[in-house]
Amino acid sequence: MAEIASTSSSRGHQSPPAPIMNLADDHLFTVLLLLPVDSILSFSATCKRFRDLACSDSLWESLWRREWGPSSAESVKSSGLLLPWMVLFKRVCKLDSVSCHKISNLDDDDESSLLPLPRASHSLNFVTDYLVLFGGGREGGRHLDDTWTAYVGESNQKTLKWKKADSVTPGGRFGHTCVVIGDSLVLFGGINDRGERLNDTWIGRVGCHGKQLTWKLLAVLGSLKPPPRGAHAASCISEKTMVVQGGIGLSGVRLGDTWILELSEDLNSGTWHEVVSNALLPPRSGHTLTYIRENQVVLFGGRGLGYDVLNDVWLLDTQEQCERWIQIFYDFRDLEESASLPRVGHSATLILGGRILIYGGEDTFRHKKDDFWALDVKTIPSKGLQVDGGAVCLNGSKAWKRLDGVSYRPKGRSFHRACADGSGRYVYVFGGMVDGLNLAVTSSLRFENELFMVELILGL
Repeated sequence: MAEIASTSSSRGHQSPPAPIMNLADDHLFTVLLLLPVDSILSFSATCKRFRDLACSDSLWESLWRREWGPSSAESVKSSGLLLPWMVLFKRVCKLDSVSCHKISNLDDDDESSLLPLPRASHSLNFVTDYLVLFGGGREGGRHLDDTWTAYVGESNQKTLKWKKADSVTPGGRFGHTCVVIGDSLVLFGGINDRGERLNDTWIGRVGCHGKQLTWKLLAVLGSLKPPPRGAHAASCISEKTMVVQGGIGLSGVRLGDTWILELSEDLNSGTWHEVVSNALLPPRSGHTLTYIRENQVVLFGGRGLGYDVLNDVWLLDTQEQCERWIQIFYDFRDLEESASLPRVGHSATLILGGRILIYGGEDTFRHKKDDFWALDVKTIPSKGLQVDGGAVCLNGSKAWKRLDGVSYRPKGRSFHRACADGSGRYVYVFGGMVDGLNLAVTSSLRFENELFMVELILGL
């Protein structure tokens, strides 16, 4: 009897519920928004109440906004995709394909309507809801000095209207770079009609509903600034900071140096300094620099010394007052298609989901490419990289993915330009060089003025 009484007593004294069970749903919601996605999915498996909360549409919309910003969330809402936010979130993370759409000019039926001339090695940016196109090289060797704008907004329709902006321009050039800093553009360098390499810096601002783009020469403080160059790469790296790397300098010599421009709050002046890193970054041109997060940019590809086309990946890390280049090696044993990665004259754009979308370019034999690749930057740790001799090795099969293209397929091209809209779901591509009609002639190239949009497929 004593044993029975003891057993009954032990059954009657159950362990008290965990403190988290006493939290109200709104408090739990706040806690979940602080957790990584994997932890939220594990939390949802504990009980029905937590599963309902952790799988709720409101939570996953909030997570979307946390990870990828409010503009991309609003873009999804306006697109009419009638899927739960959790499903959409997972599809972005598993991105497999893109869809290309040719963009028509609103005045295509009007023979007098103006369109940008075919060109390559120009600049194309998305700023304050406008596409901004400047300069570039064209057939005959003339370098363009025109500025064009087209309003995109949040509609992302298959038509838009180009307008030639009234502005005093930085002068005709190609192979320059143009980077978005806040609501402004920062243009650097390039090559002019006389073949001269430039190292001037200009600030551009859109006004009057896209009819004007004012350019102003930046006042450089101090005597330090990068040597003249073209076919270099550039990217923002923080709120008022831009980085410039490599390119073709005087006498056609390829450069391997890196410079950082720190801008004043009003963007009227700036100071340059050269990055000194233990890692030896090989000289190159026609490569890309892509912002991935605060104080970090990724360099990919280009043409090196001896005209070899590259597929190496480097990370510039300027955190904690320490500026250093880190080479990232990838193990491609499980990715057979990686042999097609080397390229020059490609585009590399940060898109929704924390990936770099790499498109086009050309190989060592100048064959134009039309493929799309995604490099998952989440596989690159933001902190705590275990660097061995200035390098780190990562799993290539997890980081790289070749994307399928559906519907319209643009011609393979190189030295085009691309930029993403505010949502990161749509990428606009303009111009470049494509193969000419006579494929037997190596020099048979044609300049393009086609504009098309690359859409990330979320609804399949």
